[in-house]
Order: sequence, then structure tokens, then C-alpha cells
Amino acid sequence: MDVSDLKGLFAEVKKRMDGQLEFVRKELAGVRTGRASTGLLEHVQVEAYGSKVPLNQVASLSIPEPSLIVAQPFDPSLMAVIEKAIRTSDLGLNPGNDGKVIRIPIPALTEERRKDLSRHVHKMTEEGRNHVRVVRRDANDKLKKMLKEHEISEDEEKRSLDEVQKITDQHIKLVDELQQKKDQELLGK
Repeated sequence: MDVSDLKGLFAEVKKRMDGQLEFVRKELAGVRTGRASTGLLEHVQVEAYGSKVPLNQVASLSIPEPSLIVAQPFDPSLMAVIEKAIRTSDLGLNPGNDGKVIRIPIPALTEERRKDLSRHVHKMTEEGRNHVRVVRRDANDKLKKMLKEHEISEDEEKRSLDEVQKITDQHIKLVDELQQKKDQELLGK
């Protein structure tokens, strides 16, 4: 086996782990911290034109102040359905409109709610770490199979297993950093 096949394997491992990291990053953006963020509304779906579409496709979102998000519908006739979609999302938000824009105040979080959200963040990041480890296991299984079928030498296998572990450690560290950053936002630690 040539080295380019191993490089391809490492590239695939990195790509899959990067994808997992991006997924965790997006999931964490949807966790409310008491500060306004348009990422908070990323998962809100609006019933418009006969199908469900993401909120950011029917309204522009802005943050005029730290505890307020403003949604400006592209089509004013969607004002009521946008407001309803935000209200019925599991974010606990209570939007109001003035006929032109929808104002979404972001209430301060209670200490209890912050702790609940922190536990939720830890669960989400642990799932992210587990998915990174699954990618590592798949790669290690491929390497062991390649060794068994004499496609690579024992030295190449050992070097490759070390490289996969190095990539895994980097991604686990990045997930840990995302978790710490979100905890800092939530708990101020």
C-alpha cells in the first residue's frame, strides 16, 4: 500500500471529526445564555408558503441591544406565523410585534435554569466526543484490517494508529473548549 492511501484515510478521519465539531458548535449556538444571539433562533421553523422553512429565510434578524433580537419579515403577511413559531419553540421566548418588526426580548436566566442548561451543554458535548471516538474506532478498524491483509506493515500501522489518536485528541480538545466557553457564558465561571 502506498502512503497516499494512508493520507486519504487521515484526511477522511479529519473531515468526519471536523463535521462533528461543526455540529456541536451549531447545537451549542442554539442554547440560550441570556444574551441575544441570532444563533438562538437557528432551529426555529416557520410554516410559510405551504412548507416549513428556517426563520432566517423569511425574516432578517438583528440584535439592536444585548437582550433583544429583532426579526424583520421579508413578507409582512407572515408576521403572525413567525411570531407563533418563535412563541411555540422550546426556547421560552415571548415575541411581540408593532406591525413592522417582531421584537424578541431575551429574559435573564435564573440560576436554576443556567445549571439545567449547563447540564444540557455537557450532555451535548459528551455526545460530540463520543462521535469523534466512533470515527477513531472506524479508522483503527480499517488500519487493523489493512495490516491483517498485509497492505501495510506493523510499523506503518503503529504510526498510523498514533496519527489517528493525535487527530482525535485535537478534536476532543476543541469540543472541550467549546463546552468551557459555553459554560463560561452560562455560569460566568
